[in-house]
Amino acid sequence: MALKDVLIDELRDMYSAENQLVKALPKLAKGAEAAELKSLFTSHLEETKGQVARLKQVFEILGEKPTGEHCKGMEGVIAEGAESLEKDEEGASFDAGIVGAALRTEHYEIAGYTAAISMATTLQMGDIVGLLEENLKEELEAANKVQAAGKTIFGEAAAEPEEEADGEAGVRAKGPKATQKKTGARKSAKGGKAA
Repeated sequence: MALKDVLIDELRDMYSAENQLVKALPKLAKGAEAAELKSLFTSHLEETKGQVARLKQVFEILGEKPTGEHCKGMEGVIAEGAESLEKDEEGASFDAGIVGAALRTEHYEIAGYTAAISMATTLQMGDIVGLLEENLKEELEAANKVQAAGKTIFGEAAAEPEEEADGEAGVRAKGPKATQKKTGARKSAKGGKAA
């Protein structure tokens, strides 16, 4: 397989990944409790739409269609993020799980764009490199913003009371009954299933 074909496969994978994120980011924004996270996911959704548009430009330059690959890696990372939205944690501890999922997502994209840029550079495709570098820059900035928000959220989560098995009010509970109560409360508070 020629390097150009490998690059096209990588780009199709990234196109699929970005389109999956366009659908997933509103769920993360809705599910997050911290206003900073909600805002971050909402603004990154707009960036992600721009990244999809740049990838379409790349495919136009290549004379190829962007479709044909399904990014299973991103599908898995998004599934993990959906699981974070269904945890029975509350407050900062709940958002801490979302921060972890968001960072995994960003680093997956950073790795994909870094590989694609290296391939396009080797193939001396400067116009494509420029478009991909714009996407990479936004992903790096998004990862830094999530990490910065995470520092505050992790600090707040560390200050929260330890879990107790009896489910006292104001204390995060652990166990099947507590999970059912909290999951039910979270669903009703959010108007249905979290993700």
